[in-house]
Amino acid sequence: MSEEEHVQIKPDAPKEKGEKNQAQKRTEHIERIHRTLVACFMGIAAGMLSYYLSGAVDPATGMQQNQIIGVLFLMAAVVFQKHIFMLMKIDYTELGGKDWFYQAFMTFSFWLIAWAVMLTTSAV
Repeated sequence: MSEEEHVQIKPDAPKEKGEKNQAQKRTEHIERIHRTLVACFMGIAAGMLSYYLSGAVDPATGMQQNQIIGVLFLMAAVVFQKHIFMLMKIDYTELGGKDWFYQAFMTFSFWLIAWAVMLTTSAV
């Protein structure tokens, strides 16, 4: 093989216009991990606040007096994520409906788990 036939392509160079190099993929992956962690921690924090601020737990039913406060904390946690993304310098404008649904679902899941665990362990 002569030198003219042998063309070396850099591994980090994009081959076409739409392709991303390894550094860009890594940066986007880390950004997605940060967004998921924000959703998880916001859900846990909202679940704990829901438990502590929704009133006393009725031992017979395991329910609290002001449960609507817990739901309001969940909604606030979902909305407040946008502001946390701004503080973390994450570009939230590129997030579509599917991404925001994912953020809200992860927050809801961790909120429900945290609140339910705290409700069931406090009734003992």
